[in-house]
Formats: sequence, C-alpha cells, structure tokens
Amino acid sequence: MSEGNKNTNTEPWGGFDDNLIQRGGSAVIDMENMDDTSGSSFEDVGEMHQRMKDEEEVTAEAAATEEEGGEDGEFLGMKGIKGQLGRQVADEVWRAGKRQASKAFNLYANIDILRPYFDVEPIQVRNRLIESLIPVRMINFPQKVAGELYGPMMLVFTLVAILLHGMKTSGTVIREGTLMGTAIGTCFGYWLGVSSFIYFLAYLCNAQITMLQMLSLLGYGLFSHCVVLFVTYSVHFHSLFYLLWLVFGGLSTLRMVAVLISRTVGQTPRLILCGTLAALHMLFLLYLHFAYHKIVEGILDTLEGPNVPPIQRVARDLPNAITVLNATGKALAAGADAILTQ
Repeated sequence: MSEGNKNTNTEPWGGFDDNLIQRGGSAVIDMENMDDTSGSSFEDVGEMHQRMKDEEEVTAEAAATEEEGGEDGEFLGMKGIKGQLGRQVADEVWRAGKRQASKAFNLYANIDILRPYFDVEPIQVRNRLIESLIPVRMINFPQKVAGELYGPMMLVFTLVAILLHGMKTSGTVIREGTLMGTAIGTCFGYWLGVSSFIYFLAYLCNAQITMLQMLSLLGYGLFSHCVVLFVTYSVHFHSLFYLLWLVFGGLSTLRMVAVLISRTVGQTPRLILCGTLAALHMLFLLYLHFAYHKIVEGILDTLEGPNVPPIQRVARDLPNAITVLNATGKALAAGADAILTQ
C-alpha cells in the first residue's frame, strides 16, 4: 500500500496513557490531570484493574485447554471429546468462582485502590482550605471538585478535637470516661450521612456529581465550622458567634452552592438541592454551638442516672481523738490497779 493510504487518524485528546506514570511495573493514576466529571470511584479503579487481570487469565487458560484437548482427541476419539467437554464445564465453573472470590478480596483488601484518594501534597490541602471559603460565580461550566479524601477526613478529626475542647471549657461534668465516641459519631455521621443524602438528591435532580466529589466538597466545607467553633469556645460571646457564623459559615455554604448550581440544570432542581444543603450546613453549626453539650449531658443523665456526688473523706478532729485515747488509757490503768489490790 502507498503512504497516502496509511491511517493517520489521531485522537484529539490525550489518551489514557497520558495519565499513567509507569513506576516499577505498576500504573499510578495522576488524579490531578483526570477529568473530575468522569464519575470515577473506588469500584471503578478496582474493577478496571481486576478486568484486565481476568482477561489475561482467561486467555492463558483457554490456550492451555486447547493444547490439552488436541492431544486427548488424537488418542481417545469421540469418548475423549465427551470427557473433554465435561472437564471444560467443570473447569469453567471453578474459574468463575475463583474470579468472583478474587475480585471480592482484591476490592476490599488491596490498599492500592485507596492510594490515589489520599496521595495529596500539604500545599494542595492548604490551597483547598482557602478555596473552600471563596465562592466562584461560574454556572455555565461545571466547577472542578477535588477528588481526594485526605483533607476532609483530617477536618472531621479536627472538629472532633474541637468539640472535646469545648466540652471541657464549658464546665461539663464527665463522669464515665471521655466523650470521644459521641463526638466521632456526631461528626462522621454528619459528614457521611449528609453527603449520602445530598448525593441521592443530586441523582434525582440529574446533577453531575459523584459520591467521592460530594464527600470532598462537604468535608472541606467543615473548615468553616472548625474556625467558628474554635474561636467561640475560647471567647464566649454570642454576638461574636453570630458574626462568625454569618461570615465563615455563609462563605462556605455559598462555595458549595455555587458548585452544585454549576453542575445542575433547571431552576427547580437547583433550588431543591442547594436549599437543602445550605439549610443542613448552617443549622449543623448552630447545633454544635448551642445544643450539642446540653443534649450530650441529657443522654448521660438518662443512661447513668442522677448526678450523685462521690463519697468524700471527712477529716477527724485530732485533739478530740487524743483526749478520747487518754481517757481510755486512764480507765484501763485504774481497772488494772483495782484488780491488783484485790
């Protein structure tokens, strides 16, 4: 064929190989250069890796089976063919079960699946914390959302520590250990629960956002809660809290609302989705400041009973004790003298 008939079609976009960096025989996915609207998740990465591995195993096993079948057919004829078919069916059933078990094990036990979502530089986390308080007015094109979980998870643990600090500075009596379990349950419950609920609403409203992006967006939104609670737990002024609540909480809420608006089509879906997220985010900060301590104290009183003061040791009057001992000694001495004189 002539050179003019050669296929010179090239893809207008960089292939998937551009996002792979070969290191020591393993593929590392560059999460920064990938399109965040592709809908990637934990299962996608695991299934892609497992599918490639399964195809290689099936090809190798099929080649080995064909070689064995050719040898058996030459010597055994029709009877050998029947036996070969039965053996192939049994082998196929066994291989299918093996693939399913291997897929389930690799999905939950392979740490490499989680590595791309926690591989982030500290300067990137700092920039994203600042960006979480800066609303961007861009609704014609979907705004980019960081696809990582390191920063959000650290913010949740920071919020747990701030709540424990607030319990101590507020004078709350802790009778049975600490309240770390309650604080962890409250913070992680809000992060995971609200993210799942908003993702469900986004699915109903046909918004272009994944569960991973929703977790990251709401997790970085907790940065405003950490700042407001840390300041107001140290300086107890309600007017200061309301000011910080409106400034930092409002900026963080506007940031998340702007992202959802840019990824949702239609006025009614935008109103439902953004209104729900804004109400939950702002009310959660009010709950943590005003009602969290009282509710926890009420739960402790219900579970542990009334607050009974512990038994205290009472200091004895030392001079009175010495007088009693002296009188007792004199009485014993007088009784002994009376016995001897008799």
